Amino acid sequence: MTKEENKVDVIVVGGGPAGISCAVTIARAGKQVVLIERGKFCGSKNVFGGAIYAQPTREIFPDFEKTAPIERKTVEHKYALLGKEDSTVISYKKKTEDPVSYSVIRGKFDRWMAEEAAKEGVVLVEETVVRDLIIKDGCVIGVKTELEEYYCDIVVLADGVNSLLAKQIGLRGDLRPEDVALSVKEVIKLPQEVINERFHVSSDEGCIYEIFGGPMLGMLGLGFMYTNNDSVSIGLGITLSELIEKGLRPYELLDEMKRHPEIAPLIKDGELVEYSAHLIPEGGFKKVPVLFGAGVMVCGDAAMFVNNLHWEGTNLAMISGKLAGETAIIALGKGDYSETALSKYQQELEDSFIMKDLRTYQHLMSGIGQRASEFLGYYPQKINSFFEMFTSVDSVPKRKKYRDFIKEFFTERPLSELFKDICSGVKLLWSILIK
Repeated sequence: MTKEENKVDVIVVGGGPAGISCAVTIARAGKQVVLIERGKFCGSKNVFGGAIYAQPTREIFPDFEKTAPIERKTVEHKYALLGKEDSTVISYKKKTEDPVSYSVIRGKFDRWMAEEAAKEGVVLVEETVVRDLIIKDGCVIGVKTELEEYYCDIVVLADGVNSLLAKQIGLRGDLRPEDVALSVKEVIKLPQEVINERFHVSSDEGCIYEIFGGPMLGMLGLGFMYTNNDSVSIGLGITLSELIEKGLRPYELLDEMKRHPEIAPLIKDGELVEYSAHLIPEGGFKKVPVLFGAGVMVCGDAAMFVNNLHWEGTNLAMISGKLAGETAIIALGKGDYSETALSKYQQELEDSFIMKDLRTYQHLMSGIGQRASEFLGYYPQKINSFFEMFTSVDSVPKRKKYRDFIKEFFTERPLSELFKDICSGVKLLWSILIK
């Protein structure tokens, strides 16, 4: 087969939300696009907490709620501060006709997206690993797989957080342990009626838990739990640097979290049906790589597009993929695939919520990381201690209880450290709200 016979307009590497969104956007414009996925099928190797967001998903698949394999619509968010044995849980619940998010199983949902994209002209090439990029005169013009070479005008890299291809052409450097978190997750099977009863929801409604503390007290780590139709997804993520420094095994921390009195009753007698682990971008705005070059663009996790504070990743992936696709369409129309032409992708990202939100929280991880043991250890424990004191009835005068609590607070935490905590908190808020 000659180079001309093996050439298409665009090749997208990676069959996750970013890659599929990019490919289907291009196909809808009547362009030839090939989507290459290393897994047995799109979604077979993809891992995430458990929810996709409705509004950005509708931008790619307007009627997805009619046919997509969604599990439950989210009606409640719970924020659980776990001590060693106690907990404080804050809940926000609202039922709407237009849900904000749905729990999904990635293996099912990504496969559905890929099938929908194929219906619109995307050529799927699965179980194929892209080994190298083909470069001519400084411009990316195709890819090499283990079997053959494919040529194109533009390559879009949506190949995940490691993105060896982006590294290969100098768009990004090596990942450092503090740049990523290792997330481990289990899917625990439970009867639908048991989930409904334990989480106080009806059969089509779901609940999300965001979990702080417990085995992660004082560490840059968070836990999560999502309700599916007949299973619960539960897991946690901790920065790789924390795991290395402390010699921790994430699956042992997950086991400990599952044994906590707040969590254990919710998953009691469940059957483990899936275990997975995945690296998650943690670096934020400061770790976003170069996003375009001659004949190439980078999107999704490969671009480090994750908003840690709001647990957003799939929406950033899908919209960045869409913007990359729209940029490719314009470039194809002009026949110009230069770095200057594809710089429009960067401009579109800057105008979108993606870069604006990442810039807003650019100091978050470094700000929290400097005082993780305080913000994610000491203060969550003190919140639980306060509610223990506030709810106890033991014939001790309330004024004495309040005074003892305040005295203990300042005894355990020297004024100098409290001052540092306040300064760090104010500095962090200033960077988010003002800068």
